[in-house]
Amino acid sequence: MGLREILAQDQGGTGMRKIWVLMASAVMVLVPAGVLLGYNRYFSERANPSAEVYKVRGIDVSAHNGEIDFSVLKRQGVAFAYVKATEGTDFRDRNFVKNAVGLKRAGIAAGGYHFFRFDTDGEMQAFNFIRALKGREFELPPAVDVEEWANAEGIGTGRIMRELRVMLDVLGHEGYEPVIYTNKDGYDRFVKEKLENYPLWICSFSDPPLDKGVGWDIWQYSHRGRLDGIEGYVDMNTLNPSAVESLVAVELQ
Repeated sequence: MGLREILAQDQGGTGMRKIWVLMASAVMVLVPAGVLLGYNRYFSERANPSAEVYKVRGIDVSAHNGEIDFSVLKRQGVAFAYVKATEGTDFRDRNFVKNAVGLKRAGIAAGGYHFFRFDTDGEMQAFNFIRALKGREFELPPAVDVEEWANAEGIGTGRIMRELRVMLDVLGHEGYEPVIYTNKDGYDRFVKEKLENYPLWICSFSDPPLDKGVGWDIWQYSHRGRLDGIEGYVDMNTLNPSAVESLVAVELQ
């Protein structure tokens, strides 16, 4: 029965009660459906990259991962790792040096990454990142994490891109050729037709990680990896076989 029919037959307010019942029923159906769609897009991890095709596996870590035994990770086949170095204009991850040294001692190829803040100056962010990288030898190019998650809201794409380009230009001027890390939404907003000349580190829980024909270099396929030597979940990554030689400065073992 439609809304008009209910109103036409309304006797003593029963029609309005029926309308409220219909509306409540619709909400009960639509809200769980919306939650499910959001979960599938951002949290459901359905990717299982073939070990035969994607042989080089790695992780990315920061202070929130706590104490890490990198030698144990090495024995489990972890070949590379990105460690958080900086964020914004003045933040440095408290475990950056410890993690970088641990990776070096374990013989795991490493790189540092910076979390790009939408609401701060791009040049100052670049200098913050460079100060952390200076004097350290890394086997992987530095990465700039560009994503909406945990970032400032309400800032236009144009402003974000201006500051991001400034940061990337400063890094390039200092001799760094950065990788761009982002997720699918970030790819559409910040990378596609804008920064496609940079190596791409894509967070994607689908296989393949992006549409056919879209290139990528590093694939973060899980936020829920489990490995001995690190407590709790850890982000899992793999390298595109075609990108290994161009990205990594040493032979991975």
